[in-house]
Amino acid sequence: MAVKKEKSMTNKRTLKNRLLGFNLTDGWIFKICVYVLLISMGYVFLYPLLRMISMSLMSQQDIIDPEVSWIPTALAFENIRIAINVLDVPRTLINSFWFSALLAILQTTVSAMTGYAFAIYNFKFKKFWFAMVLMTFIIPIPVLIIPRIMMFTTWQELTGISLIGSIIPQVGLSFLGQGVYSAILILICYNFFRLIPSVLEEAARIDGAGAWKVFWNIYIKMSATILLTVFLFAFVWNWNETFITDRFVRGSVALLPQRLGGFNDVFGTLSVANNEMTGGNRLTEALQMSGTFISILPLLIIYAFVQRHFIEGIENSGITGE
Repeated sequence: MAVKKEKSMTNKRTLKNRLLGFNLTDGWIFKICVYVLLISMGYVFLYPLLRMISMSLMSQQDIIDPEVSWIPTALAFENIRIAINVLDVPRTLINSFWFSALLAILQTTVSAMTGYAFAIYNFKFKKFWFAMVLMTFIIPIPVLIIPRIMMFTTWQELTGISLIGSIIPQVGLSFLGQGVYSAILILICYNFFRLIPSVLEEAARIDGAGAWKVFWNIYIKMSATILLTVFLFAFVWNWNETFITDRFVRGSVALLPQRLGGFNDVFGTLSVANNEMTGGNRLTEALQMSGTFISILPLLIIYAFVQRHFIEGIENSGITGE
């Protein structure tokens, strides 16, 4: 009896250890909770993308058919073809690439230089200026957009150069460190540069290297993955930005996200003129899904090619140091 009782207690302890673990982090319950949380978060992120792909590949009959929800009876590319015509791809795609890349390059360059200055040098009112940089992220963009429009309008009247309705305002803001979420990019560079051992800079100074050589040969070359991460952030943010672009560019450059914003009006005009489609709201929704999928597809392709370097940059930002 004693042997059976001891064996029973041993089995209970083993079951308890398996359920709860020794540190509450290696038990079944903890792992199940983690997997449930990850699956739930993954579902929230993947559901819109999977829904877009599903509806983009449906035929008109499948879209109208209430029995077809996710899996089309046959693959059809008519929605994608119409969406490409409405969005004016590839013209808007090329414009969006060079426009977003130009702003991203400027933001990456300025963020690296500004982060380097804040991380390495001590100067008067350093904390004040750093707080001002962070303040540009805290203050909502709609609060800043009207003073910025007034500023560029004043310069336009003084110089006679047409600024509003061109890319010059956004290029200028990016060059001056006031681009889309530039404060975050500066903060990323600042935090990483602070983690680089100062002995490397001291050794370079002893060898006679100036500020620019130290900046380029040490900080830039050691921060390739971080700068790639900053560039990707800036590229994606500028690609998806429509509020600021609508108020400065104002259609002077045909961009894919802006074209998508007026998708309903453009599609309505083309469909009435060409009699390409008739149907209800579900057909329009399928076309909207196709247009949205086309607009984010370039970003997905870019991430697929650079994800290893992107993840490496995120990881390196926390392990470099003395």
